[in-house]
Amino acid sequence: GPASVSIQGDDNLQSMLVGTIMRKIKSRTWKKQRYFKLQDDCMTIWYKSKKAGNTHSTFSVSDVEAIRDGHQSEVLLSIADEFPADRCFTLVFRGRRGNLDLVAESAEEAQSWIRGVRKLMENLENMGEREKLDQWIGDWFRKADKNNDGRMNFKEVQDLLKMMNVDMNEHHAHRLFTMADKSQSGSLEDDEFVLFYKMLTQREDVLRVFQEYSFDGQKLSQSDLEDFLREEQLDGMGVQQQAEQLIERYEPSDTAKLLKAMTFDGFLMYLGSAEGSIFNPQWRGVFQDMSQPLCHYFISSSHNTYLMEDQLRGQSSVEGYIRALSRGCRCVEVDCWDGANGEPIVYHGHTFTSKILFKDVVTAVGNYAFKVSEYPVILSMENHCSVEQQRVMAQHLKHILGDKLLKSTLEGKALTGLPSPEDLKRKILLKAKKIGGLEESFNGMGEDSQTGEVSDEDEVAEINEDNLHRESICRRKSKQRLSKELSDCVVYCKSVHFSNFKHSRIHSKFYEVASFTESKARKHLRETGTEFVHHNSRQLTRVYPSGFRTDSSNFNPQEMWNAGCQIVALNFQTAGEGMDLNDGLFGPNGSCGYVLKPSFMREVEKRFDPEIPHQRDGYQPVVLTIQVISGQQLPKVNIKEDSIVDPLVRVEIHGVPMDQSKQETRYIENNGFNPVWYDTLRFTLHTPELAMVRFVVEDYDKTSRNDFVGQYTLPLHCMQQGYRHIHLLSRDGTRIPPSSLFVHIRITELG
Repeated sequence: GPASVSIQGDDNLQSMLVGTIMRKIKSRTWKKQRYFKLQDDCMTIWYKSKKAGNTHSTFSVSDVEAIRDGHQSEVLLSIADEFPADRCFTLVFRGRRGNLDLVAESAEEAQSWIRGVRKLMENLENMGEREKLDQWIGDWFRKADKNNDGRMNFKEVQDLLKMMNVDMNEHHAHRLFTMADKSQSGSLEDDEFVLFYKMLTQREDVLRVFQEYSFDGQKLSQSDLEDFLREEQLDGMGVQQQAEQLIERYEPSDTAKLLKAMTFDGFLMYLGSAEGSIFNPQWRGVFQDMSQPLCHYFISSSHNTYLMEDQLRGQSSVEGYIRALSRGCRCVEVDCWDGANGEPIVYHGHTFTSKILFKDVVTAVGNYAFKVSEYPVILSMENHCSVEQQRVMAQHLKHILGDKLLKSTLEGKALTGLPSPEDLKRKILLKAKKIGGLEESFNGMGEDSQTGEVSDEDEVAEINEDNLHRESICRRKSKQRLSKELSDCVVYCKSVHFSNFKHSRIHSKFYEVASFTESKARKHLRETGTEFVHHNSRQLTRVYPSGFRTDSSNFNPQEMWNAGCQIVALNFQTAGEGMDLNDGLFGPNGSCGYVLKPSFMREVEKRFDPEIPHQRDGYQPVVLTIQVISGQQLPKVNIKEDSIVDPLVRVEIHGVPMDQSKQETRYIENNGFNPVWYDTLRFTLHTPELAMVRFVVEDYDKTSRNDFVGQYTLPLHCMQQGYRHIHLLSRDGTRIPPSSLFVHIRITELG
């Protein structure tokens, strides 16, 4: 097990193993004492109330995404006057599980837990694939060892197989059980269970490949491995050096290493690693040119960032901003209204969503903007405030953000085009209405007036089209008064009303940003796709979900990206296809929130129409062939005790309309543990540069909708060819190790 954690000499872990009483805080009024203790596996944290007989709860360190110290959550901010920051901390979990807010009895105890948990998270990060697997097996062992005697009888093993989603006939299971029971005691102890597990997970599919390339069937010599890398994995460059490195890195046997060879175990480790995965690790970090104008990038963007649930009665929360920014989002939305005591508030106007203070939102954005990416953050503001409260907003922005807020154009940059993400590193830009243009502000004109008027018709149009369910607000063309202080905070992102492309081509300025509802954007891209792409090569466009989506569902962002729209705002709080595509597009390039558009969408003279992709310069279609070979340890979806998955794999292509398509494998009955398909799917892609590939595993159900099991999405150009594993993600985008698919990929140019 993970005893590799050096507990000896680590006082923090020692005191966590003893356990501590802390308060769990849910609100200003709900503060209850709980006893927290780290289990001996150094992975599980267990807690319960002091009352005898109450049930306990547990969570695993691997579920923890981050630990924040001090008052860094809404709940802890609300009790800041009662408990000092140095006693408080927050555990943030992966996916959509709520935070755990805790107050320790003393600052020392809080520090001890914060350091201890961080150390355990670090250890997990640095654990090798083999250790992770052993850890996972150990976890299952503990779950299944019902009577806690440290051994497993055949009945316990059968129950465990059910839990692990394996439908194995009793005879077969018993044969493996007897083979693993070396001590012939009628039960499996630790290492016997590991052996049983390894026999159970034997990979015939990988063995076939191994034997095809192995000269003697026992090992791959270095030249066998080089052949495999060259012929199957299509790793053209430096194959010899790569083979050496792979043996060095993944071969567990020292004897084989000395012989410069790879055993089957080593081969399996390599194929299960990051280098054997479908995503090419060389595109993991920032690798694109970040010095082009902002409008040449797709920008990860969130809609109604303050909402945690739906738009009608959801909780508004600063946590929404923290979560979006922590996922690499670079454009967040702030809906501002007049609040009590002269303090502007943020919420979904005219609905029953709760309200939060504008200044708390600005503080959270200031604190979290650059934790995962250094590139600029855009605050997209919808301003419904009086001039007085707009002045307060301008003060908060300047006071709280300080130098992070971009207050003037960049020195030495001509006013001819947008600056780049590189130029704007660690800057926060306000996107809102502005009195006049950039040019005037810097010729010293318009200094005298303290307020100005801007036409409000776009706001009105947007409200009428989108919010028929609200009291029909202003039907008039109104003028909105704008405070000069707030207007001056707007530099490169001036919100404007859009009339048509012809008008824009002649009159619009590079710093103007038009916003479209999804339906308006769809109309434009179908009727005048080329014009839309061209417009987006010069300035920014924001597209947001229709107001009819009161459930905060998402549209498919791909259509909008096809037209070069940069700021495609999605409800980050809603899991599903839309967010899977967003995570897929922005996963490469360091998850920094900016992805460079293909060159034919950036160059003004290239006429690209997503509706007729074959008419562009440099048109080169490709054929993508995917052989879906097998699946490994798919998670249970149905809560019903005795149900086992009937898995099928669907591959979806999201791209230009001609490329949109889906194909499925057969379903395999009753096997989520190691289903085998060997089904081949073929796709022709006309604009491979824009294609995203989404692998979805579902549980087949002939009477109702299939259940979702797991998915993985990535851009076609980030795919590695050959034999690859796909590490599946859960509905909300978090890892579900060790669930995977094993596939073979080929991408070939068409004629």
